[in-house]
Amino acid sequence: MAGRRGSEPANYVARLSEWADAHLSLLRNVSTGMAITGVILLAKSVKMTTKFTNALEIPIEFIEKNVKLRGRLHQITEQGLEIEHVPIILPIISSLQRRWHTDGLLLVRLAGVELTPEGAMWLKKELKPSQMMWFQLLRRQEVTLDCRVVVSKGRFSSLCLNEEILRQGLGRAVPVEGLSHKSRIYWKLHKGLLQAELKAVKRNRGIWKEATFLEKLREHVNNNKYIQKLKQFATWLRIRP
Repeated sequence: MAGRRGSEPANYVARLSEWADAHLSLLRNVSTGMAITGVILLAKSVKMTTKFTNALEIPIEFIEKNVKLRGRLHQITEQGLEIEHVPIILPIISSLQRRWHTDGLLLVRLAGVELTPEGAMWLKKELKPSQMMWFQLLRRQEVTLDCRVVVSKGRFSSLCLNEEILRQGLGRAVPVEGLSHKSRIYWKLHKGLLQAELKAVKRNRGIWKEATFLEKLREHVNNNKYIQKLKQFATWLRIRP
């Protein structure tokens, strides 16, 4: 009995060794799979932390998935906002990020907004130099990005510039090209834009402000054909020798 009990540990070790040999290939496959998964995740992290200095550098899947990027405002031009992309910093690949640091700005337009000159002036007045903002990729047209742009207005609040421009009556809502009409983001975006524009219309703001009686009368007089002819005749009398 004693010999049988003494052989039990040896038999246990032998059975464990046999199981390990039988499943060695499985363990190797699992390890390989974990390594491949790690490489894929690292590759995705590299893409997310790459600094884009040109719209053409942004992967097409970022635009298709409407990825949100972070950036720092440099200036506002007639073409749109010039933004420096500020990628997310990860300690693991921070050394690589330092190597990728290059100069270059992204040209961003407010998607769904036909901006007026007054709207551009409002942006220059309200936005601070080097202000941080998030821009959600909706479409790329050559080197220009159509985006939904959001800025922070405090610790717990934020402001969508696309909607605020329309809410102030400083632009008109226009269809956002490049988005599928069946997508959730298409309807969410357009709903917000139209609601913002409707508020401006109801409150007579900006381009939706109704002219006063005197303004309407002055416009009517200036556009009257007979009044214009009288002005021309008066001018002719003044210059006649």
